[in-house]
Amino acid sequence: MADGNGAMPANLVTIVPEGEIAGLMTPEAAFDAVEATFAAMATGAAYNFPVIREAIGHADALYGFKSGFDRDSLAMGLKSGGYWPGNEAKGLTNHQSTVILFDADTGRVKALVGGNLLTALRTAAASAVSIKHLARPDAKVLGMIGAGHQSAFQMRAAASQRRFEKVIGWNYHPEMLSRLEDTASELGLPFEAVSLEDMGAQADVIITITSSFAPQLMADWVNPGTHISCMGTDTKGKQEVEAALLARATVFTDEIAQSVSIGEAQHAIAAGLIAESDIAEIGAVINGTHPGRSSDDEITLFDGTGVGLQDLAVAAKVVELAEAKGVAAHVPF
Repeated sequence: MADGNGAMPANLVTIVPEGEIAGLMTPEAAFDAVEATFAAMATGAAYNFPVIREAIGHADALYGFKSGFDRDSLAMGLKSGGYWPGNEAKGLTNHQSTVILFDADTGRVKALVGGNLLTALRTAAASAVSIKHLARPDAKVLGMIGAGHQSAFQMRAAASQRRFEKVIGWNYHPEMLSRLEDTASELGLPFEAVSLEDMGAQADVIITITSSFAPQLMADWVNPGTHISCMGTDTKGKQEVEAALLARATVFTDEIAQSVSIGEAQHAIAAGLIAESDIAEIGAVINGTHPGRSSDDEITLFDGTGVGLQDLAVAAKVVELAEAKGVAAHVPF
C-alpha cells in the first residue's frame, strides 16, 4: 500500500552471507528440512520447476538454476550457481551458488542467502535420508566412491544413520583419498582404500559422489542387500554406475522427472532397462505410502539429482536461525 506521498513502503531484504552459514546451519537441521521437503513433494504440496543447467563455454563451468514452490511452507525461490572445476586451485570450492527467496504473497524479494555450504549440507542430508529409510539396519561397511569436497559431508551424514564399523573408499585420483581417511578418523572409524570391484563386494552402503561421465561401479560387482546413494549425476550425460545396476535394484529418487532426464536413471531409461514407472519417490517411503526395502537381499538405489526445493528449505531455515540469533543483515530493496 502506498504512503501519503504515493510511494510504496520499502522492502527490507534479509541477507545471510556465506560466512555466517557454518555458525547457523547444522547437519541435523539440514536433514530435518530435506526429509520434510521430500515428504511434501510426494503429496504434491511442493513442486519443482524445470531445471536449467548448461555448459557455458567458459572456465569449463556448468551453470544453471533450480527453483520451486512449497504451498505448505510458502517457500518460493531459486538457487543460481553451478560447478567451476578450476576453483580448488584458486582456494575456492568448485560448487558456487546463491539462494534467493521470494514472498509468495507479493512476489517481492525476501532473502539472499549464501548457498555453498548449504548445498553441501543439503546434498549430504538427501543421501542420509535415503540411508535412514532404505539401507539395511545392520549395515556395517560404508563405501565411498569419490573423494572431492562433498565426500566428507556425505560420510559424516551417513555415519549419523547407521553404526558403521569401517569405511572403504576409491577415487579416480588416489592421492585425494586422504580426505576420506581423515574424515573416517574424525568419526572414529578405520579406513581402507579398495578397488571398485572390492567396493561392491564389501560395502553394505555405497555413496557415489563424483562428476563422472562414464560408469564406475558395475552391476555384477554389487552384493544383494546393498544400498547405493548415487549423488553425483545431476546433468545430462553424467553417469556413475552401470545402467544394468538400476535394473537389478529397486530405484528411488528425489524427483522422477529429474531422475529420468538428468539423473542416474537417464541411461537405464534410454537403454530400455527400466521404465519411468519403475522409479519411486523417496518421499512416498517417508510418508508410508511405499514400503521401501522389502527384504534383506534387495538392492536399493537412491538417485539423488538435487532439487530446488531442498535449497529453498535449508535457506528458509537458515534465515529463521539468523533472525533469531541477530546475525542477519537487512537492506532496503
